[in-house]
Amino acid sequence: MQTQTLPIAPASLGNGAKTDVGVTRLEALIAQLEIRDIEIDVIDRMESMEAEWRALEQDNLNSLHQGYDWCAAWAKAYGNPLAIIRGRAGGRTMFILPVEIVRSRGVRIARFIGADHSNINTGLFSADFAEASSAINADRLMTQLRGTLASKADLLLLQNIPLVWRGRDNPLARLPMVQNQNHAYQLPLLESMEATLKQLNAKNRRKKFRIQSKRLEELGGFTYVADGDGAQQHQLLDHFFRLKGERFKAMGLPDVFADPETKAFLHGAIDIRDADHPLSGLEMHAIRLTGAHEGHLAAVSGISRKGDHVICQFSAIDESVAADASPGEFLFWQMISGLHGKGVSLFDFGLGDQIYKRSWAPVETDHYDVVLPITARGSIAGLAHRIVTRSKAYIKSQQRLYRAAQRLRRFVGV
Repeated sequence: MQTQTLPIAPASLGNGAKTDVGVTRLEALIAQLEIRDIEIDVIDRMESMEAEWRALEQDNLNSLHQGYDWCAAWAKAYGNPLAIIRGRAGGRTMFILPVEIVRSRGVRIARFIGADHSNINTGLFSADFAEASSAINADRLMTQLRGTLASKADLLLLQNIPLVWRGRDNPLARLPMVQNQNHAYQLPLLESMEATLKQLNAKNRRKKFRIQSKRLEELGGFTYVADGDGAQQHQLLDHFFRLKGERFKAMGLPDVFADPETKAFLHGAIDIRDADHPLSGLEMHAIRLTGAHEGHLAAVSGISRKGDHVICQFSAIDESVAADASPGEFLFWQMISGLHGKGVSLFDFGLGDQIYKRSWAPVETDHYDVVLPITARGSIAGLAHRIVTRSKAYIKSQQRLYRAAQRLRRFVGV
């Protein structure tokens, strides 16, 4: 699949040029540090690493989901053992892979903290190390990772990683990988809403908006609720949990937001704020009806922001009143149009192939999983992950099979 170039990315280089530049930069880095090896260790407490962690996360090409506060909110809620991988050279931290240990069918899996609710994972890398990643000795890196994780995990499984993110190669691409069955969908935001819409079927999109606006006005009007005070934010999140729970139940599917740990984590994410960078862990937005249906929440969505990148983490609609007004689509229009002029270059609809995402997003990004066995048991689990992932990808590529799989999933409730 061909992937478009995302905004504010540096000029691309040919493969040969990338290698030459990578070697040159890595040699310069080694000469500067007067060393020849990257030292890798594993730490089981976040607090001791906070300063170096926050220094790396300042780079906006490192995902929000590997940020210190995001990971701390998850770790507090779930309490899983941590095995944070750190790479250093000459006393300087080059990368951090925020990893927790979870057990599945007797296998100890080292995965990104909060992987179940992450839409994009990159790890945390210094810019110069990332740019020199083509010169990394992959075999040596794998040996080091296996050695440091040997007593803690059977399998290193790092999921949903774009190999190239906004023009920068991910160093994790040097490790064994399988393409994830899910892709992500993005909409570049240009200088105005009108310019942004020109990337889509602008005439059709504007027509839909007019029809949706008219229907909502006929119902008595609406208010767009955007990132209100703290108490309101938490109330909107609780309302989302109720709406989504009802939706999953109606579809015969398990509710992935039902457990108290996930709810506690997302409530914690609301409190992550840093206006200086800017950064927000979770902002709740909604369409609230007025008039005869005063107070009814027709659509609710949660978005996150780091730098110029905004991610839609989740959304839900209440079809009991304004279903024919497509309130979910209408809410996306409000959020996207409202972000223009606020330093945002990319609106990310996150993982998962949905019709509404394709209608909004001209950019589709492949994601990959690192699958690195540490033990013999991990080799079996890694092989199983590859088989299952490739099977899911194939099924999703075949519409009849995919629809049949969805019906079966609803029937068995998994």
